[in-house]
Amino acid sequence: MPAAGTSTKSDERRRTIMAAAVDCFAQKGFYGTTTHEIAEWVGISQPYLYRLYPNKEALFAAAVDHVSVIMNETLAAHSPASGGAGLTPEAALDAARGAYAALVADRSILRFLMHANCAAGERLVGQAVRRCYAKQVDTVRQLLGDDDAVRRWFGAGMLDNVVAVLGLADIDEPWAHVLTAR
Repeated sequence: MPAAGTSTKSDERRRTIMAAAVDCFAQKGFYGTTTHEIAEWVGISQPYLYRLYPNKEALFAAAVDHVSVIMNETLAAHSPASGGAGLTPEAALDAARGAYAALVADRSILRFLMHANCAAGERLVGQAVRRCYAKQVDTVRQLLGDDDAVRRWFGAGMLDNVVAVLGLADIDEPWAHVLTAR
Protein backbone atom coordinates (compact mmCIF):
# COMPACT_ATOMS: atom_id res chain seq x y z
CA MET A 1 0.00 0.00 0.00
CA PRO A 2 1.40 3.43 -0.89
CA ALA A 3 2.41 5.80 1.91
CA ALA A 4 -0.15 8.36 3.03
CA GLY A 5 -0.49 11.14 0.47
CA THR A 6 1.04 9.10 -2.35
CA SER A 7 -0.46 7.00 -5.04
CA THR A 8 0.31 5.73 -8.46
CA LYS A 9 -1.96 8.45 -9.85
CA SER A 10 -0.16 11.26 -7.98
CA ASP A 11 3.23 9.83 -9.01
CA GLU A 12 2.07 9.82 -12.62
CA ARG A 13 0.78 13.39 -12.24
CA ARG A 14 4.18 14.52 -10.92
CA ARG A 15 5.94 12.83 -13.87
CA THR A 16 3.55 14.59 -16.25
CA ILE A 17 4.23 17.92 -14.53
CA MET A 18 8.00 17.34 -14.76
CA ALA A 19 7.76 16.54 -18.48
CA ALA A 20 5.66 19.66 -19.08
CA ALA A 21 7.96 21.81 -16.96
CA VAL A 22 11.04 20.65 -18.86
CA ASP A 23 9.32 21.30 -22.20
CA CYS A 24 7.99 24.74 -21.19
CA PHE A 25 11.21 25.88 -19.54
CA ALA A 26 13.18 24.59 -22.55
CA GLN A 27 11.21 26.92 -24.80
CA LYS A 28 11.26 30.14 -22.78
CA GLY A 29 13.59 29.58 -19.84
CA PHE A 30 13.06 30.18 -16.15
CA TYR A 31 12.37 33.88 -16.53
CA GLY A 32 10.06 33.66 -19.54
CA THR A 33 7.88 30.74 -18.48
CA THR A 34 4.90 31.14 -16.16
CA THR A 35 3.52 28.52 -13.81
CA HIS A 36 0.17 29.19 -15.44
CA GLU A 37 1.57 27.94 -18.77
CA ILE A 38 2.87 24.75 -17.15
CA ALA A 39 -0.40 24.11 -15.31
CA GLU A 40 -2.36 24.72 -18.51
CA TRP A 41 -0.06 22.35 -20.47
CA VAL A 42 -0.73 19.58 -17.91
CA GLY A 43 -4.43 20.37 -17.59
CA ILE A 44 -4.38 21.25 -13.90
CA SER A 45 -5.08 24.44 -12.01
CA GLN A 46 -2.28 26.77 -11.04
CA PRO A 47 -3.29 26.50 -7.33
CA TYR A 48 -2.92 22.71 -7.58
CA LEU A 49 0.56 23.18 -9.06
CA TYR A 50 1.42 25.42 -6.09
CA ARG A 51 0.22 22.70 -3.69
CA LEU A 52 2.91 20.45 -5.18
CA TYR A 53 5.64 23.08 -5.62
CA PRO A 54 5.57 26.23 -3.46
CA ASN A 55 6.88 28.50 -6.23
CA LYS A 56 8.33 28.55 -9.73
CA GLU A 57 11.90 28.34 -8.45
CA ALA A 58 11.13 25.13 -6.51
CA LEU A 59 9.43 23.66 -9.60
CA PHE A 60 12.38 24.55 -11.81
CA ALA A 61 14.85 23.08 -9.28
CA ALA A 62 12.79 19.88 -9.15
CA ALA A 63 12.91 19.75 -12.97
CA VAL A 64 16.72 20.10 -12.86
CA ASP A 65 16.87 17.21 -10.39
CA HIS A 66 14.56 15.18 -12.65
CA VAL A 67 16.73 15.78 -15.73
CA SER A 68 19.85 15.02 -13.68
CA VAL A 69 18.48 11.57 -12.84
CA ILE A 70 17.66 10.91 -16.50
CA MET A 71 21.14 12.03 -17.61
CA ASN A 72 22.96 9.97 -15.04
CA GLU A 73 20.87 6.86 -15.67
CA THR A 74 21.65 7.20 -19.38
CA LEU A 75 25.38 7.60 -18.73
CA ALA A 76 25.49 4.85 -16.10
CA ALA A 77 23.95 2.47 -18.64
CA HIS A 78 27.21 2.88 -20.59
CA SER A 79 29.55 2.34 -17.65
CA PRO A 80 32.04 -0.55 -17.53
CA ALA A 81 29.83 -2.19 -14.90
CA SER A 82 26.97 -2.35 -17.43
CA GLY A 83 28.87 -4.24 -20.08
CA GLY A 84 31.40 -1.69 -21.28
CA ALA A 85 34.33 -3.30 -19.41
CA GLY A 86 37.50 -3.47 -21.42
CA LEU A 87 36.77 -0.38 -23.48
CA THR A 88 39.70 1.88 -24.23
CA PRO A 89 39.37 5.36 -22.72
CA GLU A 90 38.57 6.83 -26.14
CA ALA A 91 35.98 4.12 -26.85
CA ALA A 92 34.40 4.72 -23.44
CA LEU A 93 34.28 8.47 -24.15
CA ASP A 94 32.73 7.84 -27.56
CA ALA A 95 30.11 5.52 -26.02
CA ALA A 96 29.24 8.12 -23.38
CA ARG A 97 29.04 10.88 -25.99
CA GLY A 98 26.75 8.68 -28.08
CA ALA A 99 24.48 8.08 -25.10
CA TYR A 100 24.38 11.79 -24.33
CA ALA A 101 23.72 12.67 -27.99
CA ALA A 102 20.77 10.28 -28.05
CA LEU A 103 19.43 11.82 -24.85
CA VAL A 104 19.48 15.38 -26.20
CA ALA A 105 18.44 14.53 -29.75
CA ASP A 106 15.00 16.15 -29.34
CA ARG A 107 16.77 19.23 -27.93
CA SER A 108 14.24 19.82 -25.11
CA ILE A 109 16.54 18.44 -22.45
CA LEU A 110 19.54 20.24 -23.94
CA ARG A 111 17.74 23.58 -24.11
CA PHE A 112 16.38 23.07 -20.62
CA LEU A 113 19.89 22.44 -19.28
CA MET A 114 21.17 25.56 -21.01
CA HIS A 115 18.40 27.60 -19.42
CA ALA A 116 19.20 26.00 -16.07
CA ASN A 117 22.78 27.22 -16.32
CA CYS A 118 21.49 30.72 -17.12
CA ALA A 119 19.16 30.70 -14.08
CA ALA A 120 21.79 29.34 -11.67
CA GLY A 121 21.88 32.74 -9.96
CA GLU A 122 18.54 31.84 -8.35
CA ARG A 123 19.32 30.15 -5.02
CA LEU A 124 17.35 26.89 -5.41
CA VAL A 125 18.12 26.59 -9.11
CA GLY A 126 21.84 27.12 -8.51
CA GLN A 127 21.84 24.42 -5.84
CA ALA A 128 20.06 22.01 -8.18
CA VAL A 129 22.41 22.79 -11.09
CA ARG A 130 25.46 22.21 -8.88
CA ARG A 131 23.97 18.88 -7.70
CA CYS A 132 23.42 17.94 -11.34
CA TYR A 133 27.03 18.69 -12.26
CA ALA A 134 28.34 16.90 -9.16
CA LYS A 135 26.38 13.75 -10.06
CA GLN A 136 27.53 13.96 -13.66
CA VAL A 137 31.19 14.33 -12.59
CA ASP A 138 30.89 11.27 -10.35
CA THR A 139 29.17 9.22 -13.04
CA VAL A 140 31.63 10.22 -15.76
CA ARG A 141 34.61 9.61 -13.47
CA GLN A 142 33.26 6.11 -12.78
CA LEU A 143 32.73 5.58 -16.51
CA LEU A 144 35.97 7.05 -17.83
CA GLY A 145 38.33 6.64 -14.89
CA ASP A 146 40.07 9.89 -13.98
CA ASP A 147 39.78 13.66 -13.66
CA ASP A 148 41.47 14.38 -16.99
CA ALA A 149 38.89 12.18 -18.70
CA VAL A 150 36.12 14.05 -16.88
CA ARG A 151 37.46 17.36 -18.20
CA ARG A 152 37.69 15.90 -21.72
CA TRP A 153 34.07 14.73 -21.34
CA PHE A 154 32.87 18.20 -20.39
CA GLY A 155 34.92 19.83 -23.16
CA ALA A 156 33.55 17.43 -25.75
CA GLY A 157 30.08 17.78 -24.26
CA MET A 158 30.10 21.56 -24.60
CA LEU A 159 31.07 21.20 -28.27
CA ASP A 160 28.36 18.56 -28.74
CA ASN A 161 25.84 20.96 -27.16
CA VAL A 162 26.72 23.72 -29.63
CA VAL A 163 26.53 21.31 -32.57
CA ALA A 164 23.14 19.98 -31.43
CA VAL A 165 21.43 23.22 -30.46
CA LEU A 166 22.50 24.97 -33.66
CA GLY A 167 21.65 21.97 -35.85
CA LEU A 168 25.12 22.04 -37.38
CA ALA A 169 24.86 18.49 -38.73
CA ASP A 170 22.45 19.95 -41.30
CA ILE A 171 24.60 22.98 -42.20
CA ASP A 172 26.80 22.56 -45.25
CA GLU A 173 29.34 25.27 -44.48
CA PRO A 174 33.09 24.88 -43.89
CA TRP A 175 32.93 26.29 -40.33
CA ALA A 176 30.12 23.85 -39.45
CA HIS A 177 32.16 20.97 -40.87
CA VAL A 178 35.03 21.92 -38.54
CA LEU A 179 32.80 21.83 -35.46
CA THR A 180 31.03 18.61 -36.46
CA ALA A 181 34.30 16.92 -37.52
CA ARG A 182 32.93 16.22 -41.02
